[in-house]
Amino acid sequence: MYDVKRLQVLAAVVENGSVTRAAAALSYTPSAVSQQILRLEREVGQPLLERHPRGVQPTEAGHVLVGHARKVLRQLAAAESDLAEIAGLRRGRLDLGTFPTMGASFLPLAVRQFRSDYPAIELTIHSDREDGLVQKLEEGRIGLSLLWDYEWERMDAERLSLTALFSDPTVLLVATDHPLAQRRRVAMTDLAEEQWVIRAGGHPVVEVLERSALAAGFTPRISFQANDYQEAQAMVSVGLGIALAPRTAVLNKHPGVEVVSLGSSAPPRRILVAHRPDRVRTAAEIAFAEVLVETARDYEAEVSGGRS
Repeated sequence: MYDVKRLQVLAAVVENGSVTRAAAALSYTPSAVSQQILRLEREVGQPLLERHPRGVQPTEAGHVLVGHARKVLRQLAAAESDLAEIAGLRRGRLDLGTFPTMGASFLPLAVRQFRSDYPAIELTIHSDREDGLVQKLEEGRIGLSLLWDYEWERMDAERLSLTALFSDPTVLLVATDHPLAQRRRVAMTDLAEEQWVIRAGGHPVVEVLERSALAAGFTPRISFQANDYQEAQAMVSVGLGIALAPRTAVLNKHPGVEVVSLGSSAPPRRILVAHRPDRVRTAAEIAFAEVLVETARDYEAEVSGGRS
């Protein structure tokens, strides 16, 4: 094993073309540089430099060793940078992405835990549609983000590095005076004659309804298109129709609505945390991802325990 400092000196001499210039770049004396090179040559067992009146040139062995030395020095610099990032858990900032239903349900639990563990880290959270979050990840404007997908259109695992957090079931929303309100569970096949409240603008939950209804053998009849889940719940509460929603979207339930399980007759969505695979992750990003995984484990167990 060769001394790293001597490898650094050799690389400096080759890059600068002379012992004197290398000494100035390293803040050494020329004599100290020459001594380090001589010791390295004794370790290697062969000459590394050819001395000329106007400077030095590496021998063939010198060329080979300098090439390896540069790799070693880059790796050490990367290690120092990584260690500095670990120290960054005592200060710094972290930019996260989320989408509205997670921002209103699961994410605050993770944020509370992270702020308790790392109070000096400044958190900035960006809420957006999924395509906007993916763009922010790819542009480096956020370090990691919560995302979602369904079984028929999985997120591209080559485009982003993904960790599944938990399964978010699709549930049925009915008015409290609806005949199904007292049921613990219903199947999509029970709902062929119902009117439906859906999300406007091609929302993903509309495709969930269409696929689930098709599998159950009917075409849903639409009575209202809502701009958000609060509006959808309000229309369900007055009997305009029934609706589907991810469970996390209705944790703050309208008092005139009941949430009924659909079991496996409607597909769940998968909640993910993502980062760009080629990004050098900061220690704060790694720590927050770990908090998300731990929080998701407790969250899913709590939500599962509360299901009908």
